[in-house]
Amino acid sequence: MIKSTLIYRDDALPLCTSVDDDNDAQLNEQKKYIKILLSRMTPQSATEATLESGSFEISYIKRDVVLYFVICERGYPRNLSFSYLGDISEEFQHSYANEYNKPNVRPYAFVSFDTFLQKTKRAYSDKKVQDNLDQLNQELHGVKQIMSKNIEDLLYRGDSLDKMSDMSASLRESSKKYRKSAQKINFDLLISQYAPIVIVSLFFVFLFWWVFLR
Repeated sequence: MIKSTLIYRDDALPLCTSVDDDNDAQLNEQKKYIKILLSRMTPQSATEATLESGSFEISYIKRDVVLYFVICERGYPRNLSFSYLGDISEEFQHSYANEYNKPNVRPYAFVSFDTFLQKTKRAYSDKKVQDNLDQLNQELHGVKQIMSKNIEDLLYRGDSLDKMSDMSASLRESSKKYRKSAQKINFDLLISQYAPIVIVSLFFVFLFWWVFLR
């Protein structure tokens, strides 16, 4: 399950974060780890990676000068994590490409983006979507290409993010396939949810026309 989303500029300026449970001590600890990671990143650091952290996993991607982080429960499909990050990065770039790089941008200047974060999080948390994408996962092996490392190795044992290689093209291709599949499945869910309402409404409109207006 997706727990939190954080968006930073590469100079560690926070641009947006999802609205989460502030009383969740474990989640707050993961957010502190992300701040430490940001302070240790260099231009040579991996642009996509997953970091294991206790019962959580932190995945991130870098697009332009923006880093997108997602904190998920351990065991949440990694390809789904990267597909989610791809979706939010595309929308953020589309919405704020001419704004987030300005020197006078204030911290959390784009908090309104949380509306999109929450909507996308719900789509990726839908069990039917997850089940379908888990089935698709059997046909894709991009998850094996995701660089994974224990966060303790980075924070406490002196390892460097620069040692983590960039993801292969196959990971990006499989993430695109996941996004397209998630969007299609989400659309199918909407159809199955609202189609009966539309049919019943049309029936009553036809009945009204037949009885009173014909």
